[in-house]
Amino acid sequence: MNGDEAVRCEGLGFVYPDGTRALQAIDLRIEAGTRVAVIGQNGSGKSTLVRQFNGLLRPTEGEVWVQGRPAGRRHVAELAREVGLAFQNPDRQIFAGRVRTEVAFGPHNLGLAGPALAAAVDSAMAAVGLAAAADTNPYDLGFSRRKLLALASVIAMATPILVLDEPTTGQDARGIARMREVIDTLFGQGRTVIAISHDMAFVADTFERVIVMGAGRVLLDGTPAEVFAEKAWPTLRSTYLEPPLAARVGARLGVGSTPTEAALIEALDGAR
Repeated sequence: MNGDEAVRCEGLGFVYPDGTRALQAIDLRIEAGTRVAVIGQNGSGKSTLVRQFNGLLRPTEGEVWVQGRPAGRRHVAELAREVGLAFQNPDRQIFAGRVRTEVAFGPHNLGLAGPALAAAVDSAMAAVGLAAAADTNPYDLGFSRRKLLALASVIAMATPILVLDEPTTGQDARGIARMREVIDTLFGQGRTVIAISHDMAFVADTFERVIVMGAGRVLLDGTPAEVFAEKAWPTLRSTYLEPPLAARVGARLGVGSTPTEAALIEALDGAR
């Protein structure tokens, strides 16, 4: 965390053309180089919120700033240099006939070429475990690996901000562990990672800040320990969320809402 601003929302509201209000008076600041999870039930406004960051949607009220500059009047292509988005459904992004070509598309459009482009593509494929599949047709990959391909395509663009929509959907334990490693690596590079997720254990283990949304508003905003603390459970349940198992067990054993494995073992041994 360096104190620089990645994204800021002031009085942000959004109403779809059919009159559906998706966001209401959102005031939010996300610092550069942080890992932030956005959680809430379907329809709570999560996806509408993050799509304001890269210009896919524009505020109907208020303002959004990206890296200190208003986003509302900037072209999507310009914002794509700063905010990379991996969709929940990778098939909405993938179109190329080879994995390598798919990963190269974004950085090539941003001006990379030659050895620099090849290095960015190779690094991104290696990061998600797809280096050996470079010449494979993306649709010969399973859904979970297509998710990783979509992530690699965003990583290769080297945007300072990445938005991941449900990154663990369709992933087994190994895929989730790899996703966590990738996010840790991005964080180590000083990049800002914002993820929408319904996987509360993944959120608690991976992110330093959690934003809970409901009915288009921010209901809670804090560390995993704060958001998953027992006193916050009624608010979580109001948006149809349950705290992760570790938080529930930790509360019952008196070792906090984000207990370490060692703390849980010690508390269980003491309870015998």
